Amino acid sequence: MAAPTPLPPSLRRGLVAFSGSLFINNKTWDSGTVLSSLPLQMMLYFNVYYFPVWCLAEGIMLHLKYHLLPWHYQFLLVTAFLILSLAEGSRLYLGYLGNLQEKVPELAGFLLLSFLIQLPLLLFLLTDIQVIHLPLEVPMHSLFLVFLLLEMVAAFLALRIMTKQLAAQFYLRQFLEGGGDCEHLSVEEVLSAQASSLES
Repeated sequence: MAAPTPLPPSLRRGLVAFSGSLFINNKTWDSGTVLSSLPLQMMLYFNVYYFPVWCLAEGIMLHLKYHLLPWHYQFLLVTAFLILSLAEGSRLYLGYLGNLQEKVPELAGFLLLSFLIQLPLLLFLLTDIQVIHLPLEVPMHSLFLVFLLLEMVAAFLALRIMTKQLAAQFYLRQFLEGGGDCEHLSVEEVLSAQASSLES
């Protein structure tokens, strides 16, 4: 018998539905192995807590040096800050969703946002000599860059494993639909049989 909860029933149902959409119960439909990347998930977890600190510090530093910058750098830095802030929220969401639910499109979107938007803007903020660097700014951006690079490597490795597993499931499904008897075969044996049949 379940213990009574102090939460109202409507709030409890909403939380259960929300957590059910993020954390699915069965992540191992066919393979029996979990494909989610623990290192990527750990980095995403810590990045979720670091991002508001970075955002607050960058906002304060931008406010302090704003009047010292030329007008075009004022525009560039405010735009870069806004784009980084907006892209980071969606990037972290896609990373969580793609990694925990083992969804390739979301994880690929996370990787593309990281590589095409976040990395160039962060490198601009770190390396441009016309940007006035305050003492706290370089360590904050450097730590953000380390998070970004490590997450990109971990996401690439996780994406490679997930796509390899999806390809194996696809070939196994094709083999089974073709009438093959493969109950006693492993995935590697099925893939090698599929590859040899494709070569001939």
